[in-house]
Amino acid sequence: MNLNIENKNAFVGGSTQGIGRACAETLAKMGANVTLIARNEEKLKEVQAALDTSKGQVHDYLVIDYTDIDNLQKAVQNYLSNQKKPIHILVNNTGGPPGGAITDATPSEFLQALNNHLICNHLLTQAVLEGMKTEAYGRIVNIVSTSVKIPIKGLGVSNTTRGAVASWSKTLANEVAIHGITVNNVLPGATATQRIHSIIENRAKKANISLEVSENNMKSSIPMKRFASPEEIASVVGFLASPAASYVTGTSIPVDGGRTGSI
Repeated sequence: MNLNIENKNAFVGGSTQGIGRACAETLAKMGANVTLIARNEEKLKEVQAALDTSKGQVHDYLVIDYTDIDNLQKAVQNYLSNQKKPIHILVNNTGGPPGGAITDATPSEFLQALNNHLICNHLLTQAVLEGMKTEAYGRIVNIVSTSVKIPIKGLGVSNTTRGAVASWSKTLANEVAIHGITVNNVLPGATATQRIHSIIENRAKKANISLEVSENNMKSSIPMKRFASPEEIASVVGFLASPAASYVTGTSIPVDGGRTGSI
């Protein structure tokens, strides 16, 4: 099985922590040159310094705030013009919207979430697509959520946005497959990141229970009775980014310990 992505160039969003950082580390270990994308430059420098370079990989970063769409577009275009290198792998990843009932959601919350996820994904994809076509190699992997399969209670804005991203992704996959470009969604279940701790805290407050009980309640709904590590999610991303996954496209793959109640 060919998992070699040496000499391939990757963009990884939200790569200073959690799943994004694990994806960057995994792709670097597999041989890719990784460009980290996030808004905190100090953390970007820290992650860049920690990435594997044993195969001669060269890593760098872009400081981008996904809430500033105009700046994102300009920064990426400037980077690609100056570097003059194609991007073969794009991992679209950013933090999820705040929780809450959909009946309480404001229009601005929907618009912000759609901008941060759907629109930023789209702009980044448009920026790298021609390079992928020229190279006849492209891997676009979107980190989404199992709510694509079954909406999650209390995540109204997130459920809506994730569904939009999944439909965009499937449409894109069908359009670019002829060029040797694949587009897939990875759907993490409960993963040991800062976001899951926030959800545990919110649920504990609402139910007036301890953090331990809240966490155990979440784990009890997972057949494996534990949370995923970010590295377990990143391993699936690494496979999808590799030549081995050349005939896998237009899919949404849950990585959730069996929690999602659908096939």
